[in-house]
Amino acid sequence: MLRVDIEKQLGEFSLHASFASEGRAIGLFGASGAGKTSLVNMIAGLLRPDRGTIVIDGETVDDTAAGIHVPTWRRRIGYVFQDARLFPHLNVAQNLDYGRRMNRLPPDASQHKRIVDLLDIGALLDRRPGKLSGGERQRVALGRALLSRPRLLLLDEPLGALDEGRKLEILPYLVRLRDEANVPMVYVSHDAAELRQLATQIVLLKQGRVTSFGGVKVLT
Repeated sequence: MLRVDIEKQLGEFSLHASFASEGRAIGLFGASGAGKTSLVNMIAGLLRPDRGTIVIDGETVDDTAAGIHVPTWRRRIGYVFQDARLFPHLNVAQNLDYGRRMNRLPPDASQHKRIVDLLDIGALLDRRPGKLSGGERQRVALGRALLSRPRLLLLDEPLGALDEGRKLEILPYLVRLRDEANVPMVYVSHDAAELRQLATQIVLLKQGRVTSFGGVKVLT
Protein backbone atom coordinates (compact mmCIF):
# COMPACT_ATOMS: atom_id res chain seq x y z
CA MET A 1 0.00 0.00 0.00
CA LEU A 2 1.21 3.50 -0.84
CA ARG A 3 -0.23 6.62 0.76
CA VAL A 4 0.99 10.06 -0.28
CA ASP A 5 -0.12 13.47 1.01
CA ILE A 6 2.58 16.04 0.34
CA GLU A 7 3.39 19.61 -0.64
CA LYS A 8 6.68 20.80 -2.15
CA GLN A 9 7.81 24.15 -3.52
CA LEU A 10 10.43 23.88 -6.27
CA GLY A 11 11.34 27.37 -7.39
CA GLU A 12 8.17 28.83 -8.91
CA PHE A 13 6.61 25.37 -9.26
CA SER A 14 4.48 23.96 -6.45
CA LEU A 15 3.53 20.30 -6.09
CA HIS A 16 0.50 19.23 -4.06
CA ALA A 17 -0.32 15.52 -4.31
CA SER A 18 -2.61 13.33 -2.25
CA PHE A 19 -3.70 9.74 -2.99
CA ALA A 20 -3.76 6.26 -1.45
CA SER A 21 -3.49 3.05 -3.43
CA GLU A 22 -3.16 -0.68 -2.98
CA GLY A 23 -2.78 -1.25 -6.72
CA ARG A 24 -0.13 -3.51 -8.20
CA ALA A 25 0.84 -0.93 -10.83
CA ILE A 26 0.18 2.75 -10.13
CA GLY A 27 0.60 4.89 -13.22
CA LEU A 28 1.70 8.51 -12.78
CA PHE A 29 0.50 10.25 -15.91
CA GLY A 30 0.94 13.83 -17.05
CA ALA A 31 2.72 16.13 -19.45
CA SER A 32 6.39 17.03 -19.06
CA GLY A 33 6.73 19.40 -16.11
CA ALA A 34 3.60 18.13 -14.35
CA GLY A 35 5.63 17.01 -11.31
CA LYS A 36 5.83 13.25 -11.94
CA THR A 37 9.56 12.81 -11.38
CA SER A 38 9.59 15.14 -8.37
CA LEU A 39 6.82 13.08 -6.79
CA VAL A 40 8.64 9.80 -7.46
CA ASN A 41 11.86 11.27 -6.04
CA MET A 42 9.98 12.10 -2.83
CA ILE A 43 8.65 8.55 -2.60
CA ALA A 44 12.24 7.36 -3.06
CA GLY A 45 13.52 9.70 -0.35
CA LEU A 46 15.75 11.65 -2.75
CA LEU A 47 13.67 14.78 -2.15
CA ARG A 48 12.00 15.83 1.10
CA PRO A 49 8.44 17.18 1.14
CA ASP A 50 7.94 20.61 2.68
CA ARG A 51 4.79 19.31 4.34
CA GLY A 52 3.01 15.98 4.61
CA THR A 53 3.38 12.23 4.89
CA ILE A 54 4.42 9.27 2.78
CA VAL A 55 3.58 5.74 3.93
CA ILE A 56 4.94 2.63 2.16
CA ASP A 57 3.66 -0.81 3.07
CA GLY A 58 2.41 0.46 6.43
CA GLU A 59 5.67 2.24 7.36
CA THR A 60 5.74 6.01 7.59
CA VAL A 61 8.86 7.08 5.70
CA ASP A 62 8.09 10.81 5.74
CA ASP A 63 6.11 12.80 8.28
CA THR A 64 7.13 16.43 8.43
CA ALA A 65 5.06 17.14 11.55
CA ALA A 66 6.75 14.32 13.45
CA GLY A 67 10.22 15.02 12.02
CA ILE A 68 10.40 11.61 10.26
CA HIS A 69 12.49 11.19 7.11
CA VAL A 70 13.72 7.66 6.44
CA PRO A 71 16.84 7.82 4.22
CA THR A 72 16.67 6.36 0.70
CA TRP A 73 18.88 3.37 1.44
CA ARG A 74 16.56 2.23 4.24
CA ARG A 75 13.32 2.47 2.24
CA ARG A 76 13.77 -0.85 0.38
CA ILE A 77 12.86 0.70 -2.94
CA GLY A 78 14.04 -0.31 -6.41
CA TYR A 79 14.43 2.62 -8.81
CA VAL A 80 14.72 2.19 -12.59
CA PHE A 81 15.50 5.32 -14.60
CA GLN A 82 14.97 6.21 -18.26
CA ASP A 83 18.64 5.46 -18.88
CA ALA A 84 19.49 2.07 -17.39
CA ARG A 85 22.52 3.39 -15.43
CA LEU A 86 24.36 0.09 -15.53
CA PHE A 87 28.03 0.02 -14.54
CA PRO A 88 29.97 -0.19 -17.83
CA HIS A 89 33.00 -1.95 -16.28
CA LEU A 90 30.85 -4.79 -14.89
CA ASN A 91 29.24 -7.56 -16.90
CA VAL A 92 25.51 -8.27 -16.67
CA ALA A 93 25.89 -10.89 -13.93
CA GLN A 94 27.93 -8.46 -11.80
CA ASN A 95 25.46 -5.62 -12.44
CA LEU A 96 22.59 -7.87 -11.37
CA ASP A 97 24.38 -8.78 -8.16
CA TYR A 98 25.18 -5.18 -7.23
CA GLY A 99 21.86 -4.41 -5.53
CA ARG A 100 21.98 -7.57 -3.45
CA ARG A 101 25.52 -6.89 -2.27
CA MET A 102 24.86 -3.22 -1.51
CA ASN A 103 21.89 -4.25 0.64
CA ARG A 104 23.98 -6.97 2.30
CA LEU A 105 21.52 -9.67 1.33
CA PRO A 106 22.58 -13.33 1.30
CA PRO A 107 22.84 -15.04 -2.11
CA ASP A 108 19.58 -16.64 -3.22
CA ALA A 109 20.11 -18.85 -6.25
CA SER A 110 16.43 -19.66 -6.74
CA GLN A 111 15.41 -15.99 -6.65
CA HIS A 112 18.24 -15.11 -9.03
CA LYS A 113 17.13 -17.79 -11.50
CA ARG A 114 13.48 -16.73 -11.24
CA ILE A 115 14.27 -13.09 -12.08
CA VAL A 116 16.73 -14.00 -14.85
CA ASP A 117 14.14 -16.32 -16.41
CA LEU A 118 11.31 -13.82 -15.94
CA LEU A 119 13.26 -11.16 -17.86
CA ASP A 120 14.86 -13.62 -20.31
CA ILE A 121 18.39 -12.33 -19.71
CA GLY A 122 20.21 -15.62 -19.08
CA ALA A 123 22.07 -15.40 -22.41
CA LEU A 124 23.39 -11.92 -21.53
CA LEU A 125 25.14 -12.65 -18.24
CA ASP A 126 28.71 -12.52 -19.59
CA ARG A 127 28.23 -9.38 -21.69
CA ARG A 128 29.16 -5.81 -20.80
CA PRO A 129 26.44 -3.12 -21.01
CA GLY A 130 28.08 -1.60 -24.08
CA LYS A 131 27.28 -4.79 -26.01
CA LEU A 132 23.55 -4.69 -25.16
CA SER A 133 20.62 -3.10 -26.97
CA GLY A 134 18.59 -0.42 -25.21
CA GLY A 135 15.82 -2.91 -24.43
CA GLU A 136 18.30 -5.43 -23.06
CA ARG A 137 19.89 -2.80 -20.81
CA GLN A 138 16.49 -1.89 -19.37
CA ARG A 139 15.68 -5.55 -18.68
CA VAL A 140 19.00 -5.88 -16.82
CA ALA A 141 18.24 -2.69 -14.86
CA LEU A 142 14.86 -4.16 -13.89
CA GLY A 143 16.55 -7.37 -12.79
CA ARG A 144 19.10 -5.49 -10.69
CA ALA A 145 16.32 -3.55 -8.96
CA LEU A 146 14.27 -6.68 -8.27
CA LEU A 147 17.24 -8.64 -6.89
CA SER A 148 17.66 -5.98 -4.19
CA ARG A 149 14.32 -7.36 -2.85
CA PRO A 150 12.40 -4.07 -2.86
CA ARG A 151 8.96 -3.68 -1.38
CA LEU A 152 8.19 -1.07 -4.05
CA LEU A 153 9.54 -0.58 -7.57
CA LEU A 154 9.73 2.94 -9.05
CA LEU A 155 10.03 3.20 -12.83
CA ASP A 156 10.61 6.71 -14.19
CA GLU A 157 9.77 6.59 -17.91
CA PRO A 158 11.83 3.40 -18.43
CA LEU A 159 10.81 3.24 -22.10
CA GLY A 160 11.28 6.95 -22.79
CA ALA A 161 14.69 6.56 -24.46
CA LEU A 162 13.68 3.57 -26.62
CA ASP A 163 12.34 3.53 -30.17
CA GLU A 164 8.92 2.04 -30.88
CA GLY A 165 10.32 -1.40 -31.70
CA ARG A 166 12.23 -1.62 -28.42
CA LYS A 167 9.18 -0.38 -26.50
CA LEU A 168 7.08 -3.18 -27.98
CA GLU A 169 9.84 -5.63 -27.07
CA ILE A 170 10.04 -4.67 -23.39
CA LEU A 171 6.37 -3.93 -22.55
CA PRO A 172 5.47 -7.65 -22.25
CA TYR A 173 8.24 -8.05 -19.66
CA LEU A 174 6.80 -5.17 -17.63
CA VAL A 175 3.37 -6.83 -17.74
CA ARG A 176 4.97 -10.08 -16.55
CA LEU A 177 6.63 -8.20 -13.69
CA ARG A 178 3.28 -6.74 -12.69
CA ASP A 179 1.62 -10.16 -12.70
CA GLU A 180 4.41 -12.44 -11.47
CA ALA A 181 7.09 -10.55 -9.51
CA ASN A 182 4.79 -9.77 -6.56
CA VAL A 183 6.33 -6.30 -6.15
CA PRO A 184 4.02 -3.27 -6.49
CA MET A 185 5.25 -0.61 -8.88
CA VAL A 186 4.84 3.09 -9.54
CA TYR A 187 5.22 3.69 -13.26
CA VAL A 188 5.84 7.22 -14.59
CA SER A 189 4.85 7.97 -18.18
CA HIS A 190 3.34 10.57 -20.47
CA ASP A 191 2.30 7.79 -22.89
CA ALA A 192 -1.34 6.84 -22.30
CA ALA A 193 -1.04 3.69 -24.45
CA GLU A 194 1.74 2.32 -22.20
CA LEU A 195 -0.30 2.93 -19.07
CA ARG A 196 -3.45 1.35 -20.53
CA GLN A 197 -1.48 -1.87 -20.98
CA LEU A 198 0.34 -1.80 -17.67
CA ALA A 199 -1.32 0.25 -14.93
CA THR A 200 -4.08 -0.94 -12.62
CA GLN A 201 -4.63 2.57 -11.20
CA ILE A 202 -3.83 6.01 -12.55
CA VAL A 203 -2.77 9.21 -10.78
CA LEU A 204 -3.31 12.06 -13.25
CA LEU A 205 -1.05 15.05 -12.58
CA LYS A 206 -1.47 18.47 -14.14
CA GLN A 207 0.69 21.44 -13.20
CA GLY A 208 1.62 19.91 -9.86
CA ARG A 209 -1.90 18.87 -8.84
CA VAL A 210 -3.67 15.50 -8.83
CA THR A 211 -6.68 16.11 -11.08
CA SER A 212 -7.95 12.50 -11.29
CA PHE A 213 -7.35 9.18 -9.55
CA GLY A 214 -8.85 5.82 -10.44
CA GLY A 215 -8.80 3.07 -13.03
CA VAL A 216 -7.38 3.42 -16.53
CA LYS A 217 -10.69 5.01 -17.60
CA VAL A 218 -9.34 8.33 -16.28
CA LEU A 219 -7.05 8.39 -19.34
CA THR A 220 -10.02 8.65 -21.75
